[in-house]
Formats: sequence, C-alpha cells, structure tokens
Amino acid sequence: MSIPAGLTTGVWNLDIAHSEIGFTVRHAGISKVRGKFTEAEATIKAADSLEASVLQATVRSASFNSGDANRDAHVKGPDFFDVEKFPTLEFTGTDITGGGEDYTLAGNLTIHGVTLPVEFQVEFNGVTVDPFGATRAGFSAETTISRKDFGLTWNAALEAGGVLVSDKVKITLDVAFVKES
Repeated sequence: MSIPAGLTTGVWNLDIAHSEIGFTVRHAGISKVRGKFTEAEATIKAADSLEASVLQATVRSASFNSGDANRDAHVKGPDFFDVEKFPTLEFTGTDITGGGEDYTLAGNLTIHGVTLPVEFQVEFNGVTVDPFGATRAGFSAETTISRKDFGLTWNAALEAGGVLVSDKVKITLDVAFVKES
C-alpha cells in the first residue's frame, strides 16, 4: 500500500514546538483532567510503501505537565510514571493500514517498563511547505488504554463510591513532522 499523497520518501522528524502529545483521564468520576508531554523525539522513515515505512517515538516522562504543580509531582513520582526509574515512554510502529486521510497505526507502547500492543486511529492532515522552506506533514491520532495494564495501579477510594482516577486513559496526538533536507 502506498504512503499518503504528498508524503515523500525519506526521514521526517517530529517538530515538538508545533505538536501536542496529551492524554485525558477521568478524575473523581465527574471531570476530565488533561496532561501533556513537552519533550519528545519521533522519526518517520517513509518508504515507497506503508509496509516498509518505520515510526519510532520517545517521550520524556519527566516533561509531563497538567498545569498543576502538586498533581504533576504526584504523577511523576512512584505512584504513577516513576520518572527516576522509567525516564521514557516509547512507541515503535509495527503496522499501518488504511488510505487517504484515515489510517490505523499498530505498534508497541512502553509505559512504566511494560510493553503492550496498541492501535492508534490516525488522520493524515496533509503536507505543506512553510514560509521558511521546510516541508511539513501533520497527523492527528488517538487511542484508549488501560493504565492498570501498564502497572499504573495507584488509586484512592471515594466516600460516595468509585475511585479517584479512572483506569481508561485517552491518548491524543496532534503532531507535525519536518522532512530532513
């Protein structure tokens, strides 16, 4: 299967300044809390076919930011990411299918030292050349995981029933890649 229209063969690198790697989790059963990672590297090695193309990504777990310093410290600590012991989250693509604007990207996601297969639903947002001559490609993607599957089991019971942090975590990506010259 051919690569998306406009995406040329070669190496494409994540432009983290124009990207967001985030997630959403339900808090106390009534609201959603969002967080993002501000430091990451990713490379797409686009070949003539989807089957021969490669995607590898590394996210620095200590770059987590939810906008609340106390929550961020807790999430970075041993109850969740344990950034001292597990400094990165990793993703390696293993298969991509689809066409046009809609794709399914399968791969292995490593969080907290646990590697599991996941599938992202991906939207290809196109390719453009910016005013500075850089060729850019944009993608949006999402998946939902069980944090417990990755060993992130901390929680607190609520007086009215239920738990403080949901098991389901929605991962969302809005990313830009720049083609190497």
